[in-house]
Amino acid sequence: MSNGIQGKVVVITGASSGLGEATARLLASRGARVFLGARRTDRLSAVVEDIQRAGGQAGSRPVDVGKRREVEAFVQAAVEKFGRIDVLINNAGLMSIAPLAKAMVDEWERMIDINLKGMLYGIAAALPIFERQKGGQFINISSVAGLKVRSGNAVYAATKHAVRALSEGLRQEAGEGIRTTIISPGVVESELPLGSSDPESAAGVKELYRRQAIPADSVARAIAYAIEQPPDVDVNEIVLRPTVQEF
Repeated sequence: MSNGIQGKVVVITGASSGLGEATARLLASRGARVFLGARRTDRLSAVVEDIQRAGGQAGSRPVDVGKRREVEAFVQAAVEKFGRIDVLINNAGLMSIAPLAKAMVDEWERMIDINLKGMLYGIAAALPIFERQKGGQFINISSVAGLKVRSGNAVYAATKHAVRALSEGLRQEAGEGIRTTIISPGVVESELPLGSSDPESAAGVKELYRRQAIPADSVARAIAYAIEQPPDVDVNEIVLRPTVQEF
């Protein structure tokens, strides 16, 4: 009996660590064929090799999601390897926390490039494929910061609010058989705390994650739940936090 995941082709950005890596490993263990993208080729290759040694099917291609042509080539490479795409997980993300007054403009632009444009480039590359197939699923990784703004995270929160808005617009516009899911995690083990160059802000974020972070596979299980539903069920949003997290 199919588990709703077995045999599906799942394409994941930001798959060399954290949520992306955990999701790739979990879905592959349940029979998905996974195609992984990130900038670090050594880490990508190691994850793919681990999955293959465990009997799973996996491939990869380096990609910087802030570059449209690279995203297009990445998605096309997945199609060439597996013949189709069933799920695109727009997971790649950057979190740079600092007060607006510090004007970390370069980091603002990189967050917009990765968190917002990167997702849009993924949608632009995969939507025509899904439309031809009359089926597919976008899973866009937002954040609890997409629900609530806190001091110091205004630009990051703005990008994640945009992820939710774009995902809802996509849900309404997407054609027959296309599902759209927003995953909004709280404090989860990942490399996000490493994105802030402001020393004071970075120290606070790292301490928060040290005290409260739950494992990345917590998010992977939520993603698996959304994928495994029958085709007529569209899980539109999942919000999950550590039990101890206040915001």
